[in-house]
Amino acid sequence: MKTKETGKKTLHTERVYVKVNSTFDYIGYCMPKSIFWPDGREFRIDEVKDYRPASMLLDGKNGDCYTVVVRGEERFLYFERFCDADSARIGRWYVECSKKTAGTQNNLRRSHHIF
Repeated sequence: MKTKETGKKTLHTERVYVKVNSTFDYIGYCMPKSIFWPDGREFRIDEVKDYRPASMLLDGKNGDCYTVVVRGEERFLYFERFCDADSARIGRWYVECSKKTAGTQNNLRRSHHIF
């Protein structure tokens, strides 16, 4: 969990690991296409506006940060890379959202927020 100062309020955020459908172009660039929330909802990515290495944002872990547009709103989508060369797992995707949005499955079903 992270804490972000937003004016006078403190916003508590939490990582939510998600499934992401993505494609790779012929050069090898990864392009995320849609995000699947843990409760099964799918959010189509309308646009990828930016990509950058994000090791500092990932608590010292290697990773990437994509600025994506979902339903007209900019969001950050992170890819956390694993360094174990002997594993078939290369990494996992997550988003950061407020603890209220990230809460229980019941809250997720009732929430109309994207994340």
